[in-house]
Amino acid sequence: MTKAGTTLAAEKAPASPERLPRRRGVELALIVLAVLLSVYGYCAVGVARTGTVPPGAAGYGAGLGILALLAHLAVRLRAPYADPLPLPIGVLLNGLGLVLIYRLDLETPGDRAAPAQLVWSTLGVGFFILVVLMLRDHRVLQRYAYVCVAAALVLLLLPIFFPAVNGARIWVRIAGFSLQPSEFAKVLLAVFFAAYLAANRSALAYAGRRLWFMQFPTGRVLGPIVTIWLVSVGVLILERDLGTSLLFFGLFVVMLYVATGRTGWIAVGLLLAVFGAVAVGRLEPHVHGRIEDWLHPFASIDAGQGPNQLAQSLFAFAAGGVLGAGLGLGHSVLIGFAAKSDFILATAGEELGLAGLSAIFLLYGLLVERGYRAGLALRDPFARLLAVGLASIVALQVFVIAGGVTGLIPLTGMAMPFLAQGGSSVVTNWAIVALLIRVSDSARRHYDGQVAP
Repeated sequence: MTKAGTTLAAEKAPASPERLPRRRGVELALIVLAVLLSVYGYCAVGVARTGTVPPGAAGYGAGLGILALLAHLAVRLRAPYADPLPLPIGVLLNGLGLVLIYRLDLETPGDRAAPAQLVWSTLGVGFFILVVLMLRDHRVLQRYAYVCVAAALVLLLLPIFFPAVNGARIWVRIAGFSLQPSEFAKVLLAVFFAAYLAANRSALAYAGRRLWFMQFPTGRVLGPIVTIWLVSVGVLILERDLGTSLLFFGLFVVMLYVATGRTGWIAVGLLLAVFGAVAVGRLEPHVHGRIEDWLHPFASIDAGQGPNQLAQSLFAFAAGGVLGAGLGLGHSVLIGFAAKSDFILATAGEELGLAGLSAIFLLYGLLVERGYRAGLALRDPFARLLAVGLASIVALQVFVIAGGVTGLIPLTGMAMPFLAQGGSSVVTNWAIVALLIRVSDSARRHYDGQVAP
């Protein structure tokens, strides 16, 4: 009797939660590989240009390795169940970006950008560590949704009061120090969109009036977020920062679709995007010129004026072929002033070839996929929307930039995440990786509804 009762009690006893692997060793191994690949690229550039290994190769490898190790220790300490892939991907992309900028610096000795980019990368990794250590629970951000949107609008308005650079008012320059506020604003707006849509997802999906093929929410529910979006995009159009305005538009549509599950929002978004592109392209001379360059990239050659930037970019991709010319052996510097920023992907295409470009796009795709995976694994609507929104920022930015420099869509001025020159961009992208690390840690801790020990 006692034995049977003991057996029955054992059968009814709840199973202990499954202990999930932390996979921090996998992360460390991938980080070491990422650092070694970056150092190899740095050495390859030096050998190709001078025939010897650059004297700063050891210092570059040590600095990048120490930064990556500190970031890994922060994750191991505060987010032990986080996805092991985002951090190594960030290290590899950032390291490759430093290599490409250093390679272009050799062609422009009077305009060196690699040292400043290294400083910004250090600040970005420091900000990553700060977010991972201080933000113990991502749900805290939901309480500050309206503070985030207010700060985002202030940041977007700041460049209006400063001179335009290359036809666009997107920079804040004070005493030689420059900042691109819209880079930080996009993360703040993603937090606000996630918080607002999570709080009103039922009303957005089921309340309102049905028109044609979809259900439109009431103005009281949809009005505030549409107003914020319109103000943001309007300010960006006024500043001629059309790349970021397109990014914000895509982010708004994607997050609205995820919150409501209504595919009609995708159709509405595409229609509005086409209408807006046609209107702005006809009314704004700066944008009209870029559309003309996109439609006729070799018109300047036919007119005897030489190739423009887009034509030079297409020549660089064509010269790269499948395997590339080799690091340090290309001529993408002929693109001109934006070779280290907007067109840095052309350098990668020429010197690494289609194979190298495919590897870079796979890294971005993997980073986006891990963000979506973390969001889908959580039942918390805010966390799900936040992860999807942050991953979508990276996806949309890569599509807009890569599409512009390859002639798929009209060119817009934006920075390729981690690769391109730009301090504000690299810091912001490290913040995105840190938030994805935090969300993925929460997702795996609550796997199948059980908190991992």
